[in-house]
Formats: sequence, structure tokens, C-alpha cells
Amino acid sequence: MIHLGVNIDHVATIRQARKGDEPDPVHAAVFCELAGADGITVHVREDRRHIQDRDLRLLRQTIRGVLNLELAPREAGGVVELALEVGPDQVCLVPEHRAEVTTEGGLAVSPDDSRLRTTIDRLKARGCLISLFIEPDPVTVAASAAVGADAIELHTGTWANAWAACRGRAGDPRLVREQQRLRDAAHEAGARGLRLHAGHGINYANVRDLLDLPLLRELNIGHSIVSRAVLVGMERAVREMKELL
Repeated sequence: MIHLGVNIDHVATIRQARKGDEPDPVHAAVFCELAGADGITVHVREDRRHIQDRDLRLLRQTIRGVLNLELAPREAGGVVELALEVGPDQVCLVPEHRAEVTTEGGLAVSPDDSRLRTTIDRLKARGCLISLFIEPDPVTVAASAAVGADAIELHTGTWANAWAACRGRAGDPRLVREQQRLRDAAHEAGARGLRLHAGHGINYANVRDLLDLPLLRELNIGHSIVSRAVLVGMERAVREMKELL
């Protein structure tokens, strides 16, 4: 069974629009777990545009499944130190730029990146499983293994855009190309002994076309679930995605 991690960042986005206290992402996480979510994912950004330190600390105390924290692998903003304090089950290292609306691509990884390796080692010593959010590229997969990652999370945004452009039409060259990129990266992950996760741009329409990706263990999905939850409620939105998986 492929595990579902629900990213609840955009519950906090709605809250921060008025700098109030509702909706509370901690409450949302409870409903996600009641509906069968295997984990809760949050991205604590340096500018704290949505998830706050308080949210992460309370999630660590309250959720029963896996707590997956996304963060940029640099010291600015004190997020690495926050992760070391809180001790999430998983940390996914992602690229981050202040001007971006959402994460725009995969992390640049070099096999001899000593700074990245140091960050990974510090978080591993805290007991965190470490994944790197990367483009579906075998060379980057190999580099991720070299710097000590336990897992990779493939950036599926380009695949999702191709899927939308051809409406999932089987055999469309754009979609075939992106599917092959994902498969090549998945096979390299298997050869390197890395766990395989995927995320970005996944929704209720396209998720079925990812489920046969070799060795896939976890999908992290946020925007489409939170968008659905606005209309039908969080429990139903999560349950519907779980049923698709």
C-alpha cells in the first residue's frame, strides 16, 4: 500500500491571510488522521508565510502518524535548529526562494556537497529519516545517495503539467517522456537502496497514473486535498484520496 502524507500548509495559508487563529492546521491534522492519512507534512519556510513554529511543536505532540517536515537545508531562519529541537520523524530537504509562490523545482545536489552532508548528518543524529526533493534525474538520485539521504521525493510537477496539457491521454509524447523520466529515476533509487517518495501537482484526476511507478512508497499531496476540503470537508477529501490509492 502506498502511504499518503497530507500537506496541510494551505490550511495555515488561509489562517495567515487574516493573521488570526483559524482554521488551525493542528485541528486539520486530526481530521486527516481520522480519515486514514498515514502522515502529516508541513513546510516551515524561512519567512513563516504559512506554518508557524507553534504549529510544528503542537503537531509533534498530537499526531499519531508520521510527521514529515519540509525545510531548506541552510541555517537562515533557524528552521534547521527548530527541526533539531522538535525531532520530526522525517525531514524532506527542499529548495526555497522568497519570491516563489510554491516550490518550483528540485534541490540541486552534488555528491561532494559537504554543507548538505553536514546538515543531513545533524538531522540523522536526531533520529530523522532524510529525504531530498529532487528532479527525476538518475544523476541527481545517485548524488542524493552519496550525500547520505535515506530517501528521495521525486518532483512530479513537470509530469503533472504534461498530464494536464494532454488531459492524461495515453501515448501523448509529452506524457510518455515525463513518465519515462520518473521511471528512470525510480529504478536508480532502487539500485542505490533509497526509499522512493513523490509529490507536487498530484490531484484526484492524475494520481492513478502514478501508482504503478516502481518501488513507490509514499505520496505527499497538499493543495488538491485542501482545495477539495474547502468544498466537502477535510475527512471526506482525505478519504477520497486514500480510496484512489
